[in-house]
Amino acid sequence: MADSSFDIVSKVDEQEADNALNQAKKEILQRYDFKGVDADISWSGEKIILKANSEDRVKAVLDVFGSKLIKRGISLKSFDHSDPQPSGKEYRIEGSMKQGIDQENAKKINKMIRDEGPKGAKTQIQGEEIRVSSKSRDDLQEIIALLKGKDLELDLQFVNYR
Repeated sequence: MADSSFDIVSKVDEQEADNALNQAKKEILQRYDFKGVDADISWSGEKIILKANSEDRVKAVLDVFGSKLIKRGISLKSFDHSDPQPSGKEYRIEGSMKQGIDQENAKKINKMIRDEGPKGAKTQIQGEEIRVSSKSRDDLQEIIALLKGKDLELDLQFVNYR
């Protein structure tokens, strides 16, 4: 019997992220507490720029955007942002959506599976994703449960389960 396998990835649906940003922008324009504070959120190439005239207001914009991401099924772990920075008369937060698993995290996940997972499982780093294979599908289910139970700094999805 052939090995069963799945891939561990960390991807964000760009369209869902864009929808969340547009919903946040719409709410910011309509909410009374954002009137007259020049609050805005927009794409700047691959980056997302949040602006307002005070540190508290720009953090409130971040909260609104975070709530919209969650409603769209995107984990907050996928949004990497800076602290509020003063820029002229306004405060800014720059952020971006994390895509892929970097080498350092891939090695951590590999080690975790080797140390705590079933013995028959094999892992292999393939660029920005990890392929896990085993003779037993139960072992693969166990690995998925193990990784979901860990508090990692990135959002993982499990795809191509065969």
